[in-house]
Order: sequence, then structure tokens, then C-alpha cells
Amino acid sequence: MVVLMRRFWLIPVLLAALILTSCSNKEYQYFSIATASTGGTYYPIGVGMGNLWTEKLIDQGIRATGQSSAGSVENIDLLQKEEAQLAILQALIGDQAYNGTGIYDSRPYEDLRSMTMLWPNVEHFVLLNSRIKTGTIADIEGRSFSVGPKASGTEQSTLALMEGIGLTTADISPEHLGYDDTISAIRDGRLEGGSLPAGTPVTAITDMYASGVRADVLDVTDEQLEAINRQNNVFFRFEIPKRTYPRKTEDIQTIAQSNFLAVDKKLDEDMVYLLTKTLYENLDTMYEVHKSARAMSLENALEGISVPLHMGAYRYYKEQGLEIPAELIPPEVKDE
Repeated sequence: MVVLMRRFWLIPVLLAALILTSCSNKEYQYFSIATASTGGTYYPIGVGMGNLWTEKLIDQGIRATGQSSAGSVENIDLLQKEEAQLAILQALIGDQAYNGTGIYDSRPYEDLRSMTMLWPNVEHFVLLNSRIKTGTIADIEGRSFSVGPKASGTEQSTLALMEGIGLTTADISPEHLGYDDTISAIRDGRLEGGSLPAGTPVTAITDMYASGVRADVLDVTDEQLEAINRQNNVFFRFEIPKRTYPRKTEDIQTIAQSNFLAVDKKLDEDMVYLLTKTLYENLDTMYEVHKSARAMSLENALEGISVPLHMGAYRYYKEQGLEIPAELIPPEVKDE
């Protein structure tokens, strides 16, 4: 009798084990999205996209998740090593990697492809009011100026802007400070200006205006933008509305570059099409993830991108009636 009862007790246990085994044997496709450090914007956006795709496509065997990284430069490496299937990149870094320029000189990543613009990275060149002459970024010449931490995306974009207007670090007294340290140094009189590119509003610059630091964000002229894009064609006009920052009663005419979603061309076309379609059919979900995601729309999908589209994303945008610039048409397209 005891043996029989034990056998009956084992039946549900064995059934449960069988069910669990069956579930665990279900084949999933896993997609890793390389982002940046957990304290920035890249990480929550990447995690949000991963959660969205997993929720909407789990029945099709798709799971995706954001992974932290050191940012754009490492993300390129992760894509090439196939340790990530998707990655968020600064447009400038993506452009340099694809074309084999800048920090990727003579090492082009020709299989790099883009999927969509995510949000703009807005340039903020700050300078003490007493040093401002023209009110444009040309005023940093001859000044002590922070170009951002060494080997950072901030440093790369700052040097690109300087190169575009004919300046090098020899024309300034360069410092390599983070955002909060830059504003603190300006406040203390140890520094005359600095570069702080980010999504608006930038907390450090909000604090600068709110605390009465006698400094301002410089404008970028149309001529300067054109010259900058002759070197790195990834920047576009961006207007920071007045009152975005305390005590700022005029619009700031600056520029921005895109943060965009990138993949390798080897990723399956139908899969990239599905991921792109699902993302754009659920933008309201992304808008709840982070305020920067509100820049996402079909109208902005290609803004500031210079890396050709993946075939899957290209097919989706064509279906949506978007006009695809010639430089974004995938090299794989035949008879275009």
C-alpha cells in the first residue's frame, strides 16, 4: 500500500518535470543589444527595446535583452565578434567605423548596417560670457576648454566639430573632464569652457544656468555646420527652445548627431524587417521607457545616419513610403 501511494505521488512530479523539459527544449532566438553603462541613456533604451521585442515576439521564439558595455567603440567590437546582434552607436563612431576613418583609419567595417535613428545627441559648447565674441563655437579658439574624457564619444565629437571649423587641440588649452567637473571648473575660474553633448536638457548645464555661472551655450552657424559635415556628414540642425534651461530666454541654434541602432549585414533580412516593424508599431511603449525615445518616429527614422540600411529595415521603410537617400540604400540592393 505504501509503495502504491508513493507511485501515485510520483506521477504529478514526473508530469511537471516532463512539462518543464518540454518548455526548456523550446528553441528561441536570442538577441543581445549592446548599449553603454547602466547610468546613461543607452542602457535603458536598449533594455526597453529588448523587453518590447520579447513581449511582442515571444510566441515566435524571439527573446532580446539589453547588455551594458563601454559604449559605441566597444559596441562595434561586439558586433564584429558576434557577441551582440544589435548595438546602439553614436553616428560619428558608426560613420568612422564603416568608412575606415578617424579612430578606424584603414580598418573599415564594411558589413556594418543601420536600422533606425533613436534620439539626437545635442552639441553644447559652453564658454564664459566674458570670452564670447561672435557667440559661435569659433570663440573657443585660444581658450582653456574641456574636450571630454580621453577616448570618449564626447572627445571624438568635439574634435570633429573643431576639425570642421579649422581648429585643433593646438588652438586651445585642452582639458579632459567629465560634465559635472567641467561646470565646476568653469564656476571656480579654473576653466573657460567645455563640450557637453547629450540629450536635452543636460543636467550639468541646467545647474550651470540655475546657479548663476556667467557662461552660455554657443551657437553653430549654417556655414559652420556645412563645413563640419564636409569632414563627417552626420550632423544636423537642432534648436534648443528658450527656457529649456533656467534664465535662458532665447533659442540656442546648435547641431546634433543621431544615436542609432546598428546591426551586421549577416543578420537575417526577414528578422530585421520584423524587429523594425514591431518597434515602429509600438512606439508608445518606447516613449514610456525614456523621454529621449520620444524623438523616434518614421519621419525621423533616417535623420543623421550615414551608414547604409540593413536590407530588412530598408524593405520596411520602402513599404512605409519613406524616401531613402542614395547613401543609405544597402549595397546589396540590385537594379535600384
